[in-house]
Amino acid sequence: MTAEGTAARRGRPPRTTGRDLELVALRLFTERGYDGTTVDDIAAAVGISRRSFFRYFDAKADVLWGQFDSEVERLRAALAAVPAELSVMAAIRQAVGAVNRYSAAAVDELRTRMTLVSTVPELAASAAVHYDAWEQVVIDFAARRTGLPADHLYPVAVGRATLATCRAAYEQWAARGDADLTVYLDAALGALAGGFSDDPPAAEVTAVSPAPR
Repeated sequence: MTAEGTAARRGRPPRTTGRDLELVALRLFTERGYDGTTVDDIAAAVGISRRSFFRYFDAKADVLWGQFDSEVERLRAALAAVPAELSVMAAIRQAVGAVNRYSAAAVDELRTRMTLVSTVPELAASAAVHYDAWEQVVIDFAARRTGLPADHLYPVAVGRATLATCRAAYEQWAARGDADLTVYLDAALGALAGGFSDDPPAAEVTAVSPAPR
């Protein structure tokens, strides 16, 4: 063995990350079911102790929210960068689309994660704090654009309506998987921006082919 190899073996082992735990948990939840997977199972599969798991997450349900929480910060940045001449809803529509462009390799993971969150009661119950953070980013943006306080009815209504509309698009996409996620989001937010007129789009989203990668 070379000196470099000996040094590598004697060195500190690679540090476990929250992302490592997230990926292992997602695999175990898929293989065994959410209820059939324990914190000990996840920790053991990564090679850490149960106590170490709780240094990263407060509960088993929290392990799947890391990527969503990162999206919240990306959405904040995307909204800050939209052109000033765009209307509130046009800006939100553009920013949401920008942060939800996923590579082909990430699509299966995203769909699995969203299916778990929507079908496992414990995960669904854990969603509120994360969805609230996403919603608040939109509320804060709408408040800045209109010069209104963040607790004024208008920005609050914009934030809550946008979140509900995007969740509907996410769930439809996860269930059907017949087009790019951004197609669903853009169609849903376009309908919201148009006030959900009595003349919905003539074509279903399902008629749209997946975007090329």
